[in-house]
Amino acid sequence: MKDKTKAILFMIFSGFAFGLMGATVKLSGDIPVFEKVFFRNFVSLLVAFYMIKKSKVSIFGKIENQKFLMLRSIMGLLGVFANFYAINHLVLADSTMLNKLSPFFVTIFAFIFLKERLSKIQIPALIFAFSGALLIIKPQFSLEVLPALSGAFSGMCAGAAYTVIRYLKGKEEPATIIFYFSLVSVLGTIPFLLFNFQVPSQYQLIFLLGTGVFAALGQFMITLAYKYAPASEVSIYNYFSVISSGIIGFILWGEIPDSKSISGAIIITLVAVVSYVYIKKEESQVLKTSA
Repeated sequence: MKDKTKAILFMIFSGFAFGLMGATVKLSGDIPVFEKVFFRNFVSLLVAFYMIKKSKVSIFGKIENQKFLMLRSIMGLLGVFANFYAINHLVLADSTMLNKLSPFFVTIFAFIFLKERLSKIQIPALIFAFSGALLIIKPQFSLEVLPALSGAFSGMCAGAAYTVIRYLKGKEEPATIIFYFSLVSVLGTIPFLLFNFQVPSQYQLIFLLGTGVFAALGQFMITLAYKYAPASEVSIYNYFSVISSGIIGFILWGEIPDSKSISGAIIITLVAVVSYVYIKKEESQVLKTSA
């Protein structure tokens, strides 16, 4: 099997794992969001610690990178909070799709903070992507819009976190970044647990642990995918998580997104695919010119 084929399969499996993570978040019931986030990150912390020990890299990273590691961790934690809140209150496919706005936010943040240039297609792509998001969010003067706004906010936070990760590329090991984020997330949720801890039932505990296991599995699969092929070549397959979330949501709860949500999801996905193809073509032309 070719390396790129392996990478694609790992990305698809990752999407399925994250879809199952979303399902376990819902299945754990009325457990407070902070508690769900704690279990999700506690399992990831154990996995990250194992990765640190196995690869023998720095646990906390370099001194000069501490503020960036902390920023990545805080944005990631806020993103998980917002994502889990959206999952609890929205159709699973909708919450997943809104979280997948993160690549478009990366484009914005990388342009502002990393001074990366925008290609000709990225500005119209951003406009269409956020238009699609509006169809899913369905803006209204009501508190009912909060879960959808939370889903979009999770995508923004994830985009900010990925932008910092892009900055840290080559400066810190992936295992260090994951461990740092997991540790900050666990410590950051403990104060909320002390004030509002709900003892889970046996079944809820299984689902809470499942949330962490599937999140760690999804992240591990992505790491393997990027091992076998560049992120630019396989990242588009990460959108499979939207499909898997839709299938899982329909099977478990009979969830069917409304017509506006479906239209919004199609627009965002098409924009992502077209942008991916355009950028790959642009990179290919650059390579031919420099050869």
